[in-house]
Amino acid sequence: MRFRLLRKNVLVLLGVACVVVTLLFTTRVLLLSDNGASDPEHRAAQPDAGNLVFSSLPQLASSVYAANYKQHVRNADKFPGDPQLVLVVQVHNKHEYLRLLIRSLERAAEVHSFFLIFSHDYFTEEINAIVHEITFCKVLQIYFPFSTQLYPTEFPGKDPRDCPRDISKDDAVKTGCLNARHPDSYGHYREPVITQTKHHWWWKLHFVWERVQVMQGYTGFVIFLEEDNYILPDLFHFYKSMIEFRKKNCPDCDMLALGNHNALTDFATLFNKVLTTGWMSAKHNIGMGISREVYYKLMGCNNEFCAYDDYNWDWTLQHLSGTCISTPLKVLVAQGSRVLHTGDCGLHHQKNCRLEWASQKVDEVLQMARHGLFPPPLVLDGAETVEHKPHMKNGGWGDVRDHMLCNKYAQLL
Repeated sequence: MRFRLLRKNVLVLLGVACVVVTLLFTTRVLLLSDNGASDPEHRAAQPDAGNLVFSSLPQLASSVYAANYKQHVRNADKFPGDPQLVLVVQVHNKHEYLRLLIRSLERAAEVHSFFLIFSHDYFTEEINAIVHEITFCKVLQIYFPFSTQLYPTEFPGKDPRDCPRDISKDDAVKTGCLNARHPDSYGHYREPVITQTKHHWWWKLHFVWERVQVMQGYTGFVIFLEEDNYILPDLFHFYKSMIEFRKKNCPDCDMLALGNHNALTDFATLFNKVLTTGWMSAKHNIGMGISREVYYKLMGCNNEFCAYDDYNWDWTLQHLSGTCISTPLKVLVAQGSRVLHTGDCGLHHQKNCRLEWASQKVDEVLQMARHGLFPPPLVLDGAETVEHKPHMKNGGWGDVRDHMLCNKYAQLL
């Protein structure tokens, strides 16, 4: 097989006058042939055992593509057989929170039957070293190949010719900055740090279901986590109970939510209760379980997902539920959350981030929840109306280059 870097200039007709604007759309596309990676530079950059090469940006990019193709599964010899549960963790750069998540995974019951996929959009030796320390189950790392780290001075990173975020459209057109005719719904121009998360999430969804070799034949749900999540020890037990409950009582439930954003103060009464309702971003985006069938539903809305002017993948998903997807997505929700959010900071909150607070919070929660873990068969606590929940879109996703790149992920499969 050969990986090649494909460079394309995309001509787009823009505006009422059909002015031709050249978008410098530099996309390194993964192409596969039958001959192997034969050029010397590529061979030199190919690491052993799926490691990345950090000596230069070109070698880092080359090793990212090589790792995605090789798909080196760590601990495969130690844990043979098909996975019983697949968890996918989206990772950026919260090193210590990632350590906390891995600590929770190590303590989970039956963890040896898990298959962990870590999907990275920021690449460092430290992050890799943290993941490489895992010895308790099979692990695969995949790498978002359109990371802004790999494109520091060009799209999808920050091209110096791009329009400043807050410039007016009239001034932008006068200056001739690249994306002048494509601000978002609120008049703002793209910020790469804002757009990357939605890109990564959508690419990851495609890659996991279509490209990851271990996933071929997997019939269960994939549980999606983030680096600042923490799972309770009985997550797998509760997942299996939800699968049984769904089979008998809610076969039309499209998705699972093993987590919620409620405090666990009522865990003693909610530990074995579930709820059915319509999927909502602010409530059901943590510990989210997606089946292959639902993935195909989302694939049918690829264009709509990629064109919707909201930089949040979850709010975009809520928009699709009941519009492009004609029947709103129905979710089976754990009332007593099995997934916690530990991060004090994120995309919008960068101050007062204290890992010791997160560790203390986790210890308190585990103490509170210990008597409700590994519950008997689940009990339905409510069945809410499933309907489309419109919301005010957040913008940040008006640039046609983002739309085109987003659409490209499905076209490459």
